[in-house]
Amino acid sequence: MSSQAKPTKIEDVARKADVSIMSVSRAIRGVEGVSEKKRAEILKIARQMKYMPNSAARSLAVANSNLIGISLPTFAGEVFAEILNGMRQTFDTAGYSSVIDTTEYNREAELNWVRRLLSWQPAAIILTGIDHHPETRELLKASPIPVLEIWDHTDDPIDICVGIDHFQAGRMIGEHAISLGYQRPAFVSTPRGHDKRADARLEGIRDVFAEQRSTPVIAERPALGNAFVTGFDGTASLLTDYAPDVICYLNDHMAFGGLMCCQAKGFSVPEDIGVIGFNALDLASVLPIKLTTVRTLRRLMGITGARNLLARINGVPTETAKVLPLEFQAGQTTRLQTDNDRLRV
Repeated sequence: MSSQAKPTKIEDVARKADVSIMSVSRAIRGVEGVSEKKRAEILKIARQMKYMPNSAARSLAVANSNLIGISLPTFAGEVFAEILNGMRQTFDTAGYSSVIDTTEYNREAELNWVRRLLSWQPAAIILTGIDHHPETRELLKASPIPVLEIWDHTDDPIDICVGIDHFQAGRMIGEHAISLGYQRPAFVSTPRGHDKRADARLEGIRDVFAEQRSTPVIAERPALGNAFVTGFDGTASLLTDYAPDVICYLNDHMAFGGLMCCQAKGFSVPEDIGVIGFNALDLASVLPIKLTTVRTLRRLMGITGARNLLARINGVPTETAKVLPLEFQAGQTTRLQTDNDRLRV
């Protein structure tokens, strides 16, 4: 299509799909009245024809709503609660209400929630992470409603995103471990694919060890459950089967479980084994020894994401992809390895 070509109109999409204009509108907004098969067909045609709802349509879609939908993986733990706290305070000040749903890291559950939410024509939608069902991305790409993806980063968001680079977070952890001379690293996490961000951090650690040590990073993935128990059980398996000299954990809660396991089995931290957490949760501040961990700016992430989303709602230019910094906090659960440590297996 040349630069002089006229933009595709909704009437053009309706004609190509052999449906009414109303059907195209319903398909794009994700409301009831169009079968899933026909919705997918209409969305495919709209993409092929490069149809984009105009700014007037966007204004109509959000003019009568001050509701913002927020999807979180879980209410458990501090991470998402602190992000939510930053967002909600910002939205409350701006006069917006929010409705919240949890997905338990299930992409199908998130998709079903997005379908329901689109039928309400909210002012905006917030999703956690960037790993979504393909149809979720299609529905929201075709919708005029502003979308924020929080807690993760991509150069190709649905609309805008504010988060951290989890792969680089993993590299930061790996580089610290290597700088201290650790040679038998391990990682305790959830089952593969359950938390893509944890998987990205593991890949970052593996990348550094492969690059600088040609050493594998063993991953222990216990069944889903309480984070403290998961950390304990994963550590117990590693100490039995692998004898790592440093264990990295999905978060500080799992790291606490790991510390308890080491103590129960007669291992001293950091003399016998190093422990590294993630997120710098409040728990880390009350442990008998200071936990080595990575601090994430969760409340600031919520505030920044909310402010950028409000700018999108009001037609103000804003950053498409915002990456927040990470702070490595070297504590007392890791230490410089000696020649005797390196010889010990």
